[in-house]
Amino acid sequence: MVHYKQKPFYLNDDQIRWVEDTLQNLTLEEKCGQLFCVAAFGNLDEIIAMYDRLPYGSLMYRPNDAKSVERANRILREKLKVPPLVAANLESGGNGVAMEGTLYGPQIQVAASGKHENAYHLGEISASEAKAVGVNLAFAPVVDVNFNWRNPITNVRTYGADPDEVLAYGREYVQASLKEGIAVSIKHFPGDGMDERDQHIVASVNSLSTEEWDKTYGKIYKELIDEGAQTVMAGHIMQPAYTRALHPGIADKDIMPATLSKELITGLLREKLGFNGVVITDATNMVGMCCMMERRKLVPASINAGCDIFLFGKNAFEDFGFMLDAVKSGEISMKRLDEAVSRVLALKASLKLNEEPREKDVSVVGCEEHRLLAEKLADESVTLVKDTQHLLPITPETHKRVWLHILDEPGFTDPTTCEAVVLEELKKAGFEVYYDDNDPKGMMDTQIPVSELKKKYDVIIYFANIVNASYKTVTRLKWRSPAAIDAPYYTEDIPTLFISLANPYHFADVPMIRTIVNAYSPSRATVKAVIEKITGKSQFKGVSPVDPFAGFFGKDI
Repeated sequence: MVHYKQKPFYLNDDQIRWVEDTLQNLTLEEKCGQLFCVAAFGNLDEIIAMYDRLPYGSLMYRPNDAKSVERANRILREKLKVPPLVAANLESGGNGVAMEGTLYGPQIQVAASGKHENAYHLGEISASEAKAVGVNLAFAPVVDVNFNWRNPITNVRTYGADPDEVLAYGREYVQASLKEGIAVSIKHFPGDGMDERDQHIVASVNSLSTEEWDKTYGKIYKELIDEGAQTVMAGHIMQPAYTRALHPGIADKDIMPATLSKELITGLLREKLGFNGVVITDATNMVGMCCMMERRKLVPASINAGCDIFLFGKNAFEDFGFMLDAVKSGEISMKRLDEAVSRVLALKASLKLNEEPREKDVSVVGCEEHRLLAEKLADESVTLVKDTQHLLPITPETHKRVWLHILDEPGFTDPTTCEAVVLEELKKAGFEVYYDDNDPKGMMDTQIPVSELKKKYDVIIYFANIVNASYKTVTRLKWRSPAAIDAPYYTEDIPTLFISLANPYHFADVPMIRTIVNAYSPSRATVKAVIEKITGKSQFKGVSPVDPFAGFFGKDI
């Protein structure tokens, strides 16, 4: 049952009337369409035209140019029978929806500043820039916990390894987003970061006991639900302990990830945690969901488990057909369908999407004020992990000749590279930089005598931008072939400095390097802050939100 006047909707009588009247006037096809959030990842005109075949209720953007996104959303408002929920991954700033948007910083960079208010800035910047182009739903914040450093997905996307800090930062983001009038989706229920696997290619497992889960992830979700989070994104993640507790005697083969689990969505999230809002599946094209059952069964199973919105899959039209067939056959009851649609409509009413839209001010996207806040965050977050060789600061006067190695492997959804920025900023600082990534042998020719290398270079600097990404099972350092020719062979002969721009756990692969800096983001603001700090022009201020040594020996070496 949907409680319209209660958290998180708080609808008045007029809004409730709109929900009920709208539901009454929808065809069966239109009701089923309200359960679909389609992917707006390509040609936006095609996404608009898609509605004629699938009357979707929501869409999700990947970054596009701001004016195109705003235009598409304006057209959709006029074209669609029911105003759509418009979502984007707003985990690090307005750049989640607009290419010109502000990259404030990933969540772990925010946590490294040690200031909870910076999570508020992240939410505020993300929401205001997204709202300016017509987005009304943030698929954020990520409230997973970095319990397992090997997890390739959580990594920089979380607020760290301390559940209480994850909650504190998450609360600030939620408050800022709600103030801006943007709904949030806390994710990924029942909690990622325990397993070292990626749901894009396998269903992962949250292995905590019920008691442990209650004290960690459960506490986070309960308090953010109480804070007013309107939606929860369910992950393709199993929670065997709670599944068994709520369904005694269930066979292992029948334990499902949350997106298909009535025990976890209806039993744990709805009944135990008291969540009255909208449940959205994570993307349904992931192997972690697809491998559990036939597609024609999977689509209705997610709705029957208690999910209200089915996030994009491989073929939306086929999935839509499966959903329609399931309703017509009674596999999904009309009662369950109407309940899910009512929740979706209630969310839209709570966001006042049924009212006349206000004029958008796209100028806020990537504005100067937000850029300056990003620079401030960069200054506050860069973290000196260790400097046991007492190398820092380095300057053009003391270490002019830099032998530079860049390990640059951006993600496909965040194609930010660091090479050009690093080269530009080092040269601007006055260093003589030796870097050639086109040499087929590599610059580190092992035949060159060490004595000659010591005469040629004053310092070796590594910049690593190895970004965590979907379908990428590990986020680890990769050295160049043959024979890892760019690996840190010369740490005892030439002072060596390692700077990570995208992964706080690289120490696990380079414990022999005695000066290590974590910077969490490949943005220009962050690279500039790094260089200011290693040259002594600015103090290191960051505090690590995780164990950068990943439990390995060597922090004092």
